[in-house]
Amino acid sequence: MANVAVVGTQWGDEGKGKIVDLYTCEADIVARFQGGNNAGHTLVVRGRKTILHLIPSGILHDGKICIIGNGVVFDPKVFLQEVDELNEGGLFPPSTRLYISEKAHVIMPYHRSIDQAREARSAGKKIGTTGRGIGPAYEDKVARTGIRVGDLYETNLFREKLIQSLEEKNFMLKNYFGVEALDAEAIADEYLAFAEKIKPYVADTSLILDREIKKGKKVLFEGAQGSHLDIDHGTYPYVTSSNTVSGNASCGSGIGPHAISAVVGICKAYTTRVGEGPFPTELKDNIGEHLQKVGQEFGATTGRKRRCGWLDMVLVRQAVRVSGIAWLAITKLDVLTGLDKLKICVGYQSAQGEFTEAAPASMKTFSSCVPVYEELDGWKEDIAGAQKISDLPVNAQKYLQRLKELSGADLTLVSVGAGREETIQMENPFEK
Repeated sequence: MANVAVVGTQWGDEGKGKIVDLYTCEADIVARFQGGNNAGHTLVVRGRKTILHLIPSGILHDGKICIIGNGVVFDPKVFLQEVDELNEGGLFPPSTRLYISEKAHVIMPYHRSIDQAREARSAGKKIGTTGRGIGPAYEDKVARTGIRVGDLYETNLFREKLIQSLEEKNFMLKNYFGVEALDAEAIADEYLAFAEKIKPYVADTSLILDREIKKGKKVLFEGAQGSHLDIDHGTYPYVTSSNTVSGNASCGSGIGPHAISAVVGICKAYTTRVGEGPFPTELKDNIGEHLQKVGQEFGATTGRKRRCGWLDMVLVRQAVRVSGIAWLAITKLDVLTGLDKLKICVGYQSAQGEFTEAAPASMKTFSSCVPVYEELDGWKEDIAGAQKISDLPVNAQKYLQRLKELSGADLTLVSVGAGREETIQMENPFEK
């Protein structure tokens, strides 16, 4: 049976939540492998919008196993809030099991304090962090000073690690950032209380995945953010603090790479970005405003307006290469309806006048790049009811065909609206 990894091909916000929700129908297990509650996956089911920041998007389906993997940085307060909201809305299916890796690192209050203090101090050189403590939590993980979920159940060890961390963090908060120090005892009491509440969900999730795969169960590996927010392969330093590419699906879930049969890249029919950093195809005109308003481009986590622009195939091609993407799922094609002309970026022209088909590593060079466009005719017809590609206007079909040619990947589905039913499905990656 095929196991599929889903990753974003742009700067996040590509619509992964809807696609994961759709593919969960085919999967037995959904495993989230990186990121934290800085992600925001928006699902629309039966006209009701649900936003998940930490719990895998497959949670709305009955009879599934949902896993928060070891590669995730875990905020227990956010997790418990999401569980409560799902239960209150009758959205937590009775037969679905939810697990948290005992090896996932915990986001602590000092992580959030440092994150917010740094961003405030950065003035005109902000990264655009959500302030949720994601980066500082990953820093502690790499520095081998982090607190893991399993540590919460060894009280003496937890208190010892907490006191050691706070000694350094409070010094930094008070003396460098000039903000209030935090109290170790208050944090310990709060997090030990969280530990009791989350205990039914904590497990060795690597063993669970291994056991289920050996039974022939199908796994959907769910990533957060997008390829160009990857800490290694993204537009550094305007990136997140984890690896968002498909290779981390294995590391962040505790299962070998042989288990991943196919990679699906989610690609919005245009490009958006939240926060700072270069954006060659950004539109600051009425077309950009159209994309922002019609696409309802607000960050699901922060509520910030997303910057909007034409589809950048330089970025998509790089994502295809780095993540080994065989299939693209195209989202929000309907947002382009009504535009007379459409543009696709096929390359960049550097400040020296040279043409390149790759994104430069240097942010100074990247920021000076000018997009080179191909222009296509748009369409006026409403496409929300389309059930197959041939139902689309001819110009919409041509747009998708050119996207396929430029990316070098096949198309698996096209989303023509927010709802589950507003989707054209061509190929099923779980059957490949």
